[in-house]
Amino acid sequence: MLGCIGCEWQLKSDEADTEIVVDRYDRIQSLYLTTGDFSALQQMNTAYPTQTRTLIEDVLRIGKVNEADINMKFLRFYQDSTLQMLVNEAEQQYANMDDINQELTKAFQYLKKQIPNIEIPVVYAQIGSLDQSVIVGNGQIGICLDKYLGADYALYQKENYGYSQEQKSMMQRQYIVPDCIGFYLLSLYPMPFDRQLSQEERDVHMAKIQWVVNNAMGRTVFNNAFVNRIDEYMKHNKKMTTAGLLANNEYQLFQ
Repeated sequence: MLGCIGCEWQLKSDEADTEIVVDRYDRIQSLYLTTGDFSALQQMNTAYPTQTRTLIEDVLRIGKVNEADINMKFLRFYQDSTLQMLVNEAEQQYANMDDINQELTKAFQYLKKQIPNIEIPVVYAQIGSLDQSVIVGNGQIGICLDKYLGADYALYQKENYGYSQEQKSMMQRQYIVPDCIGFYLLSLYPMPFDRQLSQEERDVHMAKIQWVVNNAMGRTVFNNAFVNRIDEYMKHNKKMTTAGLLANNEYQLFQ
């Protein structure tokens, strides 16, 4: 009986370790950008230094965080009416992210079982400027909410943004978690840098990640010939682990 209790405790402990709640950095960001609240700026710089540096330097690319006038430059950048509209829309649509938290937790619990040594990242939300969807680095995943406001969102329809119909179809809430999982796995299992890859090899590499995303999500997010090829391979190679699949860059095996 003690053994059973021990097993149950271990299971609950493992699940707790992989519970993910999106850190709402976007709310502090929004407060500063819409009101100029200095305390919000202080919180961004002291409680979220990495996220703020990433946003300013890598997402917006408006300067370095240690520049004397960077705070004013940051505030002025978002005074654009289009960006103000994005900030307001994102905060309305994502007032509640419980469903995202649950999906992320479930997906990473699956990945932890399949890849035991995988590190569970910190996940946070932010508002960019329609440039990037998901930012991965330093053990963190940053979700740019401005890129997930819905396929029919009016701003996405404007020709000057140049979004294709396929791109717009994926700029929806339901693709946040698949994108997080996919980009995170790609950061852990990147394409090899030691040789030139053909387009087919690149497609196979991405298909391996997409296949894992489908399994982590428990639904078919990605459906194409290359993913089907990976699925067939895994059905005929039962001993191949998920970690083994992702690390295997002998692409001819998946033809």
